[in-house]
Amino acid sequence: LLLALLTIAVPGAIGFARPPFGTRRSAAAAAASPPLWSATSSTAPAPPPPTPVDDVVVLPDAASVGEAVRSVVIEAAARAVSERGHFALAIPGGSILKMLVGMSTDDGEGTDMSWTSKATVAYVNHKCVDVDDADLSTHAKAHRLFLDEWEGTTAIVLDGTDDGPAEAASYEAKLRALPEEVLPRCADTGLPVFDLMLVGVGDDGHVGSLYPGREEVKVGEDGPWVLSVDMKEPPSITLSLPVMQNARQSVVAACGVSDKYPKGKSKGMRRAVSAQGETTETFPAVGLRGFSTWIMDKAAACELGDDYLKRD
Repeated sequence: LLLALLTIAVPGAIGFARPPFGTRRSAAAAAASPPLWSATSSTAPAPPPPTPVDDVVVLPDAASVGEAVRSVVIEAAARAVSERGHFALAIPGGSILKMLVGMSTDDGEGTDMSWTSKATVAYVNHKCVDVDDADLSTHAKAHRLFLDEWEGTTAIVLDGTDDGPAEAASYEAKLRALPEEVLPRCADTGLPVFDLMLVGVGDDGHVGSLYPGREEVKVGEDGPWVLSVDMKEPPSITLSLPVMQNARQSVVAACGVSDKYPKGKSKGMRRAVSAQGETTETFPAVGLRGFSTWIMDKAAACELGDDYLKRD
């Protein structure tokens, strides 16, 4: 049942036609998400309409969301390797890292993980710290949680300094140095086309390290691929919103509750998915409306409204 649901609901999954590499987003996606700021724009975009109902997948609990995310990764990898012999994956920090644990044993008999030797992993965002820093480095956490089991996977890592602008420039140079069979480019914009982009959303709407009210979220498709963000110490680097939007397949995942947040990320998901009047400046996650599939548990979805919760 879960596999059937993902086949229908997740753009790019088996059974859902997708445009070939190098094509721009669909007319429907373009209509759902008006153009972002360009690098020289002085006019803010209009608020996008709510996320299409078919782009939202609501599952019973956090375990189901994690299983769904792992299934998406495996299916996207199989498709990409079959088509061109390589798989380009972008992953964030935070709770999504834990969703990728146990992928090789999900079916109880061992999943085919032969694709890992043909995979390249980049980071949606990463603190500018030593890559081996066990507490602050997303790369170190990913290795500890699952990358050590992904035999042969290439990870694009930072240089390990606390110089945000230098790290952003270096990381972009490393991405640009990848051949197009490893990381395809869009024919129209030259932007990279990751096979799969996994994204988390913060309570304030940040995606990657793109935070509300900051200049980085205004960068358009003619701007840098990788940005330095000095909002916190140490600084971070992040992929730009156009790079996130340009992935062949993008998944936003949200789940989990706590004593402090008994409804999980429900308020944030409402603003990200269905609230009227939000822009990328007020809640950056709305920039992924029309570009991503949103997979969440019932707690995170509880404030979305009947259109999303009472689907057949």
